[in-house]
Amino acid sequence: MTTIDKIRELKRERNAVILAHYYVDDEVQAIADYVGDSFYLSKIAAKEEAEVILFCGVSFMGESAKILSPQKTVIMPDMQADCPMAHMADIEKIQEMRDKYEDLAVVCYINSTAELKTYSDVCVTSSNALKIVKALPNRHIYFIPDENLGRYVASQVPEKTFIFNDGFCHVHKSIAAENVRAAKEAHPHAPILVHPECTPDVTEMADYIGSTSGIIDFATASEAQEFIICTEMGVLYELKQKNPGKRFYSVGHRQFCPNMKRITLEKVADALEHMANTVEMEEDVRLRANKPLERMLELGS
Repeated sequence: MTTIDKIRELKRERNAVILAHYYVDDEVQAIADYVGDSFYLSKIAAKEEAEVILFCGVSFMGESAKILSPQKTVIMPDMQADCPMAHMADIEKIQEMRDKYEDLAVVCYINSTAELKTYSDVCVTSSNALKIVKALPNRHIYFIPDENLGRYVASQVPEKTFIFNDGFCHVHKSIAAENVRAAKEAHPHAPILVHPECTPDVTEMADYIGSTSGIIDFATASEAQEFIICTEMGVLYELKQKNPGKRFYSVGHRQFCPNMKRITLEKVADALEHMANTVEMEEDVRLRANKPLERMLELGS
């Protein structure tokens, strides 16, 4: 029996559904029931009827699934797959900002720990952040943990005052403007598609700025035949699946998340076989973290 056959059999036995983020390896995306970005997968986790959710991604994604679906068993292929940015905000600083601004909204990127979510007013993803921030009645926005996404949203909402946090995605921050320029010189007819976690000097060069799913949708709808991709290169699998005749170029070897690449078929099979690596959470933490997630689903619908 192959590993893939074993996964399929165990999935049926466990009444499990496999969710995979675009940044995991191709073969893991290929066996998943749903592949998507954080926002899409969070909605699937909330409504999926399977008893077991196997989340092929990093730890905050499994936490979000558990927060939204406490009655389900959520398991991770690798508990060491974490997102450094998810921890890059300080609770004391959040309270300091609340004391300073009466009408402050703490807007928390979903790429964050459950603990940080409990101190937030609303969660956002890269695909819905602009819509949600515009819908908030608050004038002052403290955006955590990613500074670059916060700055991109702020540039689109000049009527609000933003306070930025010193956090970042190391993958997107490593995409250098000089490398983007070199890629454009090599492929002058290729539109530049950029994730808003990139630094402002890179987003300024973009023909399109959007979430991972937005980048896929743009490339699929576009009449262009080649594209420069400024996000984690796991997205190439779905881009090529939907656009077999088009060409996609990276801008450097650093477009790689080592934590996402920890997820393998063997670890998926092992987690299902042994029901290992379950996501556990105290109920009071879950309830407090659920409020900003529920508000995200409400405002982002």
